[in-house]
Amino acid sequence: MASVPATPVRLCSALKQTNPSDKVSKRISSMKLFSTGMLRSSLPSLNSSRFQVCCAAKPETVQKVMDIVKQQLALSNETTLTPETQFTALGADSLDTVEIVMGFEEEFGITLEEDNSQNISTVQEAADLIEKLLEKKDAEILGAD
Repeated sequence: MASVPATPVRLCSALKQTNPSDKVSKRISSMKLFSTGMLRSSLPSLNSSRFQVCCAAKPETVQKVMDIVKQQLALSNETTLTPETQFTALGADSLDTVEIVMGFEEEFGITLEEDNSQNISTVQEAADLIEKLLEKKDAEILGAD
């Protein structure tokens, strides 16, 4: 019987220090770090020998994104959204997506370029992009000081 090489898969979240002077004190977000082996044949779209997934967006950002989507699409409070929820699955067309993006810009005080906004299809993608833009904005403000 032929052996099939295993591909390591690692899901993680970033470690953050709660107090920079206290190197022992670290907070780990709700996702736990773990590694597992998977057969390469079970993931044919992965060309590398390692696959890593890290969630960048804070839970508060994800929740705000879900609230904005619900408001823009006039969804009831009982409608359940998850980070994986796709806007099209909620019935959003291109005009709805533009209005959702405008809601993000207003709520977070950012500007989403057209190229970036066209690539957003899920709540998590939107939240990750917003976090990235907020970090960039903060870095620019700190760099100006």
